[in-house]
Amino acid sequence: MSLDLKPKPKPLTTPSAEQAGDVRAPGARRRRTVALKGASFTVPFFAGFVLFTVVPVILALSDSLYTSKSSGLGFGEKTVTFSGFENFSRALEDERFWGSMWRVALFAVIVIPLIQFASLALALLLDAVRRRAAGRLRIALLVPYMAPGIVATLIWIYLYSPDVGPLTPFFKLFGIDANFYSGEMIWVSVGNLVAWGSIGFNMLIVYGALQAVPRDIFDSARVDGASEWRIAWSIKVPYVRRSLVLVSVLGIIGTLQIFSEPLLFRSMTPETVNKDFTPIMTIYNQAFAIGDFNYAAALSIVLALVVGLVSAVFYKLTNKAPT
Repeated sequence: MSLDLKPKPKPLTTPSAEQAGDVRAPGARRRRTVALKGASFTVPFFAGFVLFTVVPVILALSDSLYTSKSSGLGFGEKTVTFSGFENFSRALEDERFWGSMWRVALFAVIVIPLIQFASLALALLLDAVRRRAAGRLRIALLVPYMAPGIVATLIWIYLYSPDVGPLTPFFKLFGIDANFYSGEMIWVSVGNLVAWGSIGFNMLIVYGALQAVPRDIFDSARVDGASEWRIAWSIKVPYVRRSLVLVSVLGIIGTLQIFSEPLLFRSMTPETVNKDFTPIMTIYNQAFAIGDFNYAAALSIVLALVVGLVSAVFYKLTNKAPT
């Protein structure tokens, strides 16, 4: 019979919940503080969003439910009455409004793919050159975007002018009679102006997405014998597809609300660009020329719903993970 005189090891004990909470508490508080500090940077954005987007939409929705009428052949005092959805039913039957909507939609179908193709091509070009050269070219391509839209429009109106602009005499040297204010050319003129201000911004977003692609993938593809064109088409383009979807959605939103460019063109060629040329111009005319703010508010709500619906459908159909 033998006796085991070795000391028995003490059983391992787990800390109680209170003790674990005391250990994790400083780290959790620090992470919570950091998260709150980070979230505080979004306060100015949300304050501006609420003040300049949510509040105007609520006011427009409220105004759209009323109708103002003047007695005495329009010269009497105006009376505002609750009319429910009468302005909306009127908007759905307004041929001028929907005509401008289809006109701008057709313009968007043509011009947005061209802008995205040019933006992607420039981003791939910048990604292919050396970093120092890419930095200089990037700034040069962003210069048109930095110019305010009104200023850019005035510059191009001068360039398009058949009387004092240089473009009409230039094309005449080649036997081309280009009238940029004619009905056949007006959308080309506006599209060139939209592309002028959009390509640099879109290129910057796509180029930023390209910089996030791991460079090892490109090296592996080159070792396997892939050409630069093959790498661009099969690797780079799929990786930046979500960025292309983002800038396309922004393009849809901006194009359907195009306003300042055709409005300034109207000052030069009112017979081509009428007062209902785009949906926003129709709304502007109803509000500030006719004075029917309630109906203009209803048109604004309808336009916002159309823009939101088209953007959501496009985003749903195209935003897929690269395969």
